[in-house]
Amino acid sequence: MKAKSIAPIKVIAIVGTTASGKSDLAVQIARAVRGEIVSADSRQIYKGLDIGSGKITHAEMRGIRHHLLDVADPRKVYTVSDYQRDAAKALADIVHRGKVPIVCGGTGFYIDAVLKGIVFPDVPPNAKLRASLEKKSLPSLLDILKKLDAERAKTIDANNPRRLIRAIEIAKAQKKTAKDPQPALNSQKVSLPYSILTLGISPADIVLRQRIWSRLKKRFKEGMLEEAIGLHKNGLSWKRMEALGLEYRYMARFLQEQKRLSKKKDKKAIIKAYVSMVSDLETEIWHYAKRQRTWFRRDKDIRWNVKNPIALAKAFLKKGPKMLG
Repeated sequence: MKAKSIAPIKVIAIVGTTASGKSDLAVQIARAVRGEIVSADSRQIYKGLDIGSGKITHAEMRGIRHHLLDVADPRKVYTVSDYQRDAAKALADIVHRGKVPIVCGGTGFYIDAVLKGIVFPDVPPNAKLRASLEKKSLPSLLDILKKLDAERAKTIDANNPRRLIRAIEIAKAQKKTAKDPQPALNSQKVSLPYSILTLGISPADIVLRQRIWSRLKKRFKEGMLEEAIGLHKNGLSWKRMEALGLEYRYMARFLQEQKRLSKKKDKKAIIKAYVSMVSDLETEIWHYAKRQRTWFRRDKDIRWNVKNPIALAKAFLKKGPKMLG
C-alpha cells in the first residue's frame, strides 16, 4: 500500500529593509488569517533592546501573538543556530494550535536558516586566528573576507569587527576561496516541510531614507539614549553593546566620549559629538538597508510590493503555491 504523503506546512514570510513597514503588514495579515508572528530580527530577540531595535510594542501588536522577542540575555551571544532551533519550535507550536505561522523580519540569514533549511557549520573559535585578525583594520578584514567569501562580504555589516572576524573564521575553516563559491555563511541546505509565500516590501529610496531619518529622530525622543545607559548600568559592557551593531554601537561610542568630555566640562564638544553621532548613525542605517536589499534581491521567489497582500495570502492558504503561477 502506497504511503500517504504529508502536506507541507504553509508559512507566510514578510521581508524587507529596516523601516519598510514589515511589522505592520505582518499584523494586518495575521489578523486576517488567524496567524501568529515569528520575529526574525537579530537584535529584537534580546531583552531590553527595545527602542534601539525598533521592537514592536504591545499596542502595535493589536492582539496578535509574537514569538522570539525578548528570549535572550544581551550579555550573551545568541547565534543563528540558536534562532534556527527556537524558530522551528515556534512554527511547530503555531501549526499545532491551528494557527497560521508568519515569519517577519529583516535579518536575511535568520529567515533563510529557518525556512530554507540551511545548516550552519559547527566551527569552534580559533583563538590564534582571532588574535591576529583583531589587530587588523575594518577595511583589511573586509578585504580578507571578500577573497574568501565574496557573497557574504556583500551583505555583512562591514563596521562590525566581531562579525567580520567570525565570517573569516568560518570561511577559513571550510577552506573556501573565491573560485569555490558556496552559499552565504558557508552553509548547506536540507529539505524542510514548508510551502512558503514570501512577500517583500521595498519602498523607493527617497521614501525609505526619509522614513529612516524620521524614525531615528523619534527613537531619540522616546529615550533610546537613556535605554543604552540603562543597559550599561545593568551589566552590558560597552564592547558588547558595540557588537550589537547600528544604534547600540554608535550610542556606546558617544556615551564613552561624553563621559570623557564631561570631565573637561566641554559642553560644546559634547553637543558636536552628539550631532555627529546622529548624522553618522542615519548614514549607517541607510547603508544597512541597502545591504538588506542586496540579500533579499537574490531570492527570486519573493513577491515584491504586492497591491493586495492580504488577498494573496488568503489565496495561498486556500489553494497552495500552485496559484502563484
